[in-house]
Amino acid sequence: MVASDKSGSESTGAAKTAAHSGALYVVATPIGNLQDLSRRALDVLGSVDLILAEDTRHSAKLLAHYGIGTACRSFHEHNETHQVARVVERIAAGERVALISDAGTPLISDPGFRLVAALREAGHAVIPIPGASAVITALSVAGLPTDRFCFEGFLPPKASARRRHLQALSTEQRTVVFYESPRRVKQTLADLLTEFGRDRRAAVARELTKIHESVLSGTLAELQRWMEEHEEQCRGEFVIVVAGAAPAQEEDDDTADVSIRDLLRLLVEELPVKRAVAVAARITGGKRNALYRQAIALSGTESKDVVEGED
Repeated sequence: MVASDKSGSESTGAAKTAAHSGALYVVATPIGNLQDLSRRALDVLGSVDLILAEDTRHSAKLLAHYGIGTACRSFHEHNETHQVARVVERIAAGERVALISDAGTPLISDPGFRLVAALREAGHAVIPIPGASAVITALSVAGLPTDRFCFEGFLPPKASARRRHLQALSTEQRTVVFYESPRRVKQTLADLLTEFGRDRRAAVARELTKIHESVLSGTLAELQRWMEEHEEQCRGEFVIVVAGAAPAQEEDDDTADVSIRDLLRLLVEELPVKRAVAVAARITGGKRNALYRQAIALSGTESKDVVEGED
């Protein structure tokens, strides 16, 4: 529960405890525009004993801009495991430590999970200092449904793994959010078009809150074509937001599902599962992944994630 004092400041039970003992503050920093750093974040970064930063050289610019001279130590994916025990010891001894990433909210596609888990397991205070997040920023301006969404982070860099991952997400009905690098953004859009369909609505947010910020929306086909024609726009940091799949249309007479199930049952009795699914898909026009899952359930054989060659 949050309580407000007469001056309007807010504090939680964890924050009050932290004032007299050690704690980790998970501090969100700007994703571009330095003015997006909150007053509370400034107070915390200026008063803690140590700042853990993903890249100290990058964070030095932010800290120097605000005249913050707190000691800063690197904390990234390659040294996180080694650093956790030391940081827990310091906090156990009563020190107050802030964790920041290069941009946005720590732990969101950034290191910190092991540290937070270890501190919570040991019973130490872990206090969020909220602020910017590229995921939420992109969702707020994408013009796509935001009541339900899922965040997938960075897609696999290898094309085959990326396509398999997208194929598994192709029927997801929630809005889906991805991060992507400038090196792969065009290929990722091409793969999204292939796996999700050319008419699926989406938005590409580039360089959010920065000087060259842009947010493009349209179908995946339109966005891919635009990116191909504007090579200069393939620079910077990207967030791709894609509308969820339309719910499967239900027949007024639910015997349609029964007939498909009966058809599959007959086919799997006579044919290998993949062949049975292929025949059922040709007859019914249904999606092969959905038919495959039903066939696996009927046959009792071990399932795979997707059907090879799924369109």
